[in-house]
Amino acid sequence: MLKNQFFGCFFLISLFNYCKKVCFIIMKTIATNKKAVFDFFLEKKKYHAGIKLLGNEVKSIRLGKISLNNSYAYIKNNEIFIVNLSILKYPFSCCMQYDENRTKKLLLRKQEIIQIQNKIKTQGFSVIPLKVYFEKNLVKVEIVLAKGKKKYDKRNSLKEKAAQLSIQKNLKKINY
Repeated sequence: MLKNQFFGCFFLISLFNYCKKVCFIIMKTIATNKKAVFDFFLEKKKYHAGIKLLGNEVKSIRLGKISLNNSYAYIKNNEIFIVNLSILKYPFSCCMQYDENRTKKLLLRKQEIIQIQNKIKTQGFSVIPLKVYFEKNLVKVEIVLAKGKKKYDKRNSLKEKAAQLSIQKNLKKINY
């Protein structure tokens, strides 16, 4: 009987550890940059970077008070920084002076920064954040290299999108 209790306890502990691992894998998306897909040609390779933040900024992000509009990243002295990542002031914080649009440092490996820097110099890419999310209770940013679209490119992408929508509607009508 003692063996069975021990085995049951071991089973519960291993099940608990498995559930902990599954919970950590889940990513909670906080904000996305929908306009980036429309305004830029995006490269397939995406980079996941941490952000250097203050405590009240993290609390504000948990409330969802973050905006990625018009934000971009640049490289200076082999470090990458993000500009115009707007994080509103946490309502219960005590600090009086707070800059919502301050530049924030992104945490990437040196090799990744060098790869990004080479592509920016040689091919004329720019670095744009796509989404902000929590992974293992850490705030992460998904950044991607992108090239800007011209007006006619934007018009063509709208036409293609409309054509795909009409095709999908016609397929639904045929199936029903």
